[in-house]
Amino acid sequence: MKKFTTLKSIPAYLPIVNIDTDMIIPKQFLKTIKRTGLGKNLFFEMRYDEKENPINDFILNNDPFNKSKILVAGKNFGCGSSREHAPWALLDFGITCVISSSFADIFYNNCFKNGILPITLKEEEIKEISEYSNRKEEILVSLPDQTITFGNKKINFEIDGFKKKCLLEGLDDIALSLEKLENIVSFEKNIKSKKPWIFND
Repeated sequence: MKKFTTLKSIPAYLPIVNIDTDMIIPKQFLKTIKRTGLGKNLFFEMRYDEKENPINDFILNNDPFNKSKILVAGKNFGCGSSREHAPWALLDFGITCVISSSFADIFYNNCFKNGILPITLKEEEIKEISEYSNRKEEILVSLPDQTITFGNKKINFEIDGFKKKCLLEGLDDIALSLEKLENIVSFEKNIKSKKPWIFND
């Protein structure tokens, strides 16, 4: 998993509440277990018409927002089913930070496991940041400092210490397990000597 430290980007503002995981990546695209290739189908039903032509007034179809790394969304983002394809699709599109006033719990936790920083802010702070989307101006997200800087203003955000460490060091579930490899090998040797019948063919 790629390490997350700081991120500078023009934010894409999508002021829709209750965006569920089926809106993020519809069910017909869940057949793959690969984490790549899903970006083109991100927000599929909002981005494309019935003939799969891009809808011009959808923000992520327009420059410079088609290159945005920061998505600013309405409250309760990522609700619905627990599909991990949702953060995969965001990441494959290039979005590595999502800012909202609230997130669905499972989606929120899945973000950290896939290298995406979800930031929870107050509604008034969301509104301030959305102005920088309208102006097409960059904002700066710093995970080490837990700050977002825009214009002459800097605001702080809260994040769990362990989740922060995982993003800073690029640790997903597999990497966290491998950090304890010595202990795992030692346990296996110990259990093999005490209960060898477990390992019999």
